[in-house]
Amino acid sequence: MRLGLGRTRALLRGLGDPQLELRGALIAGTNGKGSVLALASAALRAAGIRTGETPKPHLVTYRERLQIGGHPISPGAFADLVAEIEPIAERVARRLGPPTEFELLTAMLFRWFARERVEVAVVEVGLGGRLDATHAWDGGVAAVTNVDLDHMAQLGPTIPAIAREKAAIIERGDVAVTGATGEALQVIRRRARRLGVPLTEVASPPVIELDLEGLVVELPGLGQTRIGLLGRHQAANAGVANAVLDALEVAGIARVPPAARREGFAAARWPGRLERITWRGRQILLDGAHNPAGARALGAALDELRPLLVGGAATPPAPVTLVTGVMADKDVEGFVAALAGAGALAGARIIATRVDLPRALAAEDLATRWRAAGIGATVLAIDDLDIALETALGTGDGPIVVAGSLYLVGEARRRWHPDPTLDDPPREDR
Repeated sequence: MRLGLGRTRALLRGLGDPQLELRGALIAGTNGKGSVLALASAALRAAGIRTGETPKPHLVTYRERLQIGGHPISPGAFADLVAEIEPIAERVARRLGPPTEFELLTAMLFRWFARERVEVAVVEVGLGGRLDATHAWDGGVAAVTNVDLDHMAQLGPTIPAIAREKAAIIERGDVAVTGATGEALQVIRRRARRLGVPLTEVASPPVIELDLEGLVVELPGLGQTRIGLLGRHQAANAGVANAVLDALEVAGIARVPPAARREGFAAARWPGRLERITWRGRQILLDGAHNPAGARALGAALDELRPLLVGGAATPPAPVTLVTGVMADKDVEGFVAALAGAGALAGARIIATRVDLPRALAAEDLATRWRAAGIGATVLAIDDLDIALETALGTGDGPIVVAGSLYLVGEARRRWHPDPTLDDPPREDR
């Protein structure tokens, strides 16, 4: 990871500056970026608009990071983009140092979107905003979902410092949207005011109903609207997504009528983010919460959904089994403390594991944190991910929750919710 825009801009120049052909929304924020992207993109597609999307990180295949119309780029097209950018990257490396993986991906996605004549691009910031590779593009609409403490080593130790990094995606001539509050909102307001950018501040809309299919919220201009994503926290994301669609219209980029918004919001799916699947008769929730704010949202959702899940109506309800793994460079103590506050995890079975990545925290180290949480849980440390997942399936009939690193969620999803369209071809030795 090396933040900065010089290498990305040089890569894009080498490709003919394809980003200049594209308009759309750039979405920053600590949490909720992906949900806002999923909701807004689904509504754009429902309106018949050719939409490019950049969900990240991927769960099963790297190709998930480049999508048009909700479908990942094909293996052949992805390989062609890599072949096209390799010689450009070599030239850039000689002048500015080797481009990072994410910088290469960013340049490739803009090249692909322009070549495929995408009408609206919905792009998720990777980290922060000011120096993130995606900020080499200004699509006309800038959104900041919220601001919380995360990536403090790169973005700063305080909410205002982090907010300044994220607010920097707002450029002169944009239309801006935010769901941020408190100190972060003050920073974003100042940025918009200084540049003369109209800013829509979005409050979380009222939740009318919540069930295992999503929730119903009251949205401005739409009334009661079904949202196809689980968890009360998705109400705030739906509010921001609806405001992003308004901003796209104000900017003259795209118009999404109310009927298409309702259709898209109801159909929206966001794999690995409080996603409900079944495998071998077990009800499973997959969630990539990896910081304290995400863990609190997951915990609150578990408490609300627990009575609706299999075994929830029993007396006492069947215990939840939590499979969890995190990266060592995250706020592990904060993550555990936030999730441990969920009443649904009292007396749970917790299986601490790790994915096969150098940054991953050892299972025993994570298990030690959970034992110290004092929630009366049975805690196991199983470093081998395959054994950990099989052990979870053998724990009874209560729900299984897989949470923590999105890489962990992706490995579970690949095993328990296979999708042939995400299978990559076998590697060929060169």
